[in-house]
Amino acid sequence: MDLLPAVDIRHGAAVRLTQGDFDRGQHYGDPLDLARSYAAAGAGWVHVVDLDAARSGRPVNRGVVLAIVDEVDARIEVGGGIRSADDVAELLDGGAARVVMGTVAVTDPDLLTDLALAYPGRIVVGIDHRGGGSDVAVSGWEQAGGTTLTELLDRLAPLPLAAVVVTAIERDGTLEGPDLPGLRAVLEATDLPVVASGGVRSVADLVALAALEGRGRPLDGVIVGKALVEGVLDLEEALAACAASE
Repeated sequence: MDLLPAVDIRHGAAVRLTQGDFDRGQHYGDPLDLARSYAAAGAGWVHVVDLDAARSGRPVNRGVVLAIVDEVDARIEVGGGIRSADDVAELLDGGAARVVMGTVAVTDPDLLTDLALAYPGRIVVGIDHRGGGSDVAVSGWEQAGGTTLTELLDRLAPLPLAAVVVTAIERDGTLEGPDLPGLRAVLEATDLPVVASGGVRSVADLVALAALEGRGRPLDGVIVGKALVEGVLDLEEALAACAASE
């Protein structure tokens, strides 16, 4: 199970929101420095999100994102407001390992299909949901997508995606633990690789996530953000816990 430390960017700074609420955020300095620190501690992946772009669809922090891609010695997964073929080409050609598309998966499934086929194994779909999967959110989690988690997974099943990142919005940024039953249900519902996101606080949470299994396979990875920047979870211990699951 891969560990993907998260770097969320708003107005050029590293931030963490609580439950996706733009009015409930904390600042954690320079995002490039934060990403470098994760790579220096041994992280093989860094998950970078342009929160302003997720909300508006405009690549407000694209320069910062590309600097992280260019200068940080890790595989960079980029999300937030990636809604066109040009966005995908710019980021992947710029050196990103893979990109995360969320809103497009709901609003323009034909475009998602075209891009997944053009870049097999490099497109990730972010599925951010409330209410136990009854409502998939889009546009920076501020709008309802009009579909359920299960319906979206069914539509994505034929595509050569790198993974789906599944976030229970109610857990995100709360440090209250991951949605273990919900993630187990996702593993049972799809053959696509699944990356968990939201709520992780401790090594014990990572051990519990590594023990999840569905359709004969475990989670592909886990994204951790607030626990790392708040210092309640040590990155090297977290990496060791994830490595031990292999």
